[in-house]
Amino acid sequence: MARNGKWADIPPGQDSPLGYAISARDRSVIEMVEAAVRHRQVMLAFQPVVIAGKSGQPAFYEGLVRVLDATGRVIPARDFIDQIETRETGRVVDCLALDKGLAALAQFPGLRLSVNMSARSIGYGRWMRTLKKGLSADPTIAERLILEITESSAMLVPELVVGFMKELQSLGIGFALDDFGAGYTSFRFLKDFYFDILKIDGQFIQGIAEDADNQVLTAALLSIGRQFDMVTVAESVERAADAAYLTALGIDCMQGYYFGAPTIHPPWLESGRASASA
Repeated sequence: MARNGKWADIPPGQDSPLGYAISARDRSVIEMVEAAVRHRQVMLAFQPVVIAGKSGQPAFYEGLVRVLDATGRVIPARDFIDQIETRETGRVVDCLALDKGLAALAQFPGLRLSVNMSARSIGYGRWMRTLKKGLSADPTIAERLILEITESSAMLVPELVVGFMKELQSLGIGFALDDFGAGYTSFRFLKDFYFDILKIDGQFIQGIAEDADNQVLTAALLSIGRQFDMVTVAESVERAADAAYLTALGIDCMQGYYFGAPTIHPPWLESGRASASA
């Protein structure tokens, strides 16, 4: 439509029906998350990361952030994280997710849990205060906490991430490089990062039992993990055939719907009740 039509007052970059619709959708998502944050309607959904070849035995659980919308629906991070990543709301969500994770670790002494964070939250005062408060509750929490940083986020400020990791690893906290292979990690920085865990992005894992390209790529990524003494995790494992192939390949751990969907009900409580009633 011409600039003197109904789109004349739309900011540059939104001067088309599609651009305007995308912008309106993003504003709606941001407003939804901001409302959830104000009302502290933020929670974690837990998904097991299992040891390969151990019949689904969890090595640890990942706490995936969720928010409730105005209707009470549980909204997964994939539906809002891109819209809030560069905003302060993203930093607050990181703080609330960390707080929830630390509370779970304090409540369940046998639990080992990973929590996601953005590299943009490094240096955010509230995040570090949340961490220090949580660690003070129990001296074993640090060694049971894993912080997951995506490859793309880590590469925003690699030097800052390296220093941050060294400081917290000295306390016993572990670090996982999430979605490896999906971003653009420089191998120079990979040598400096010293991540404890390497999580291979699901795009290389799905259908791997029959996909020759994914087999070659995953083997290469697995080799990188071994070279740097990192525990390797295959993400998005959804089929028995893929789990069997990855186990034979030598992957350390696996995560995906084949082993369990994320749930806001702690699965370790459910398994405890099941064994108690058996």
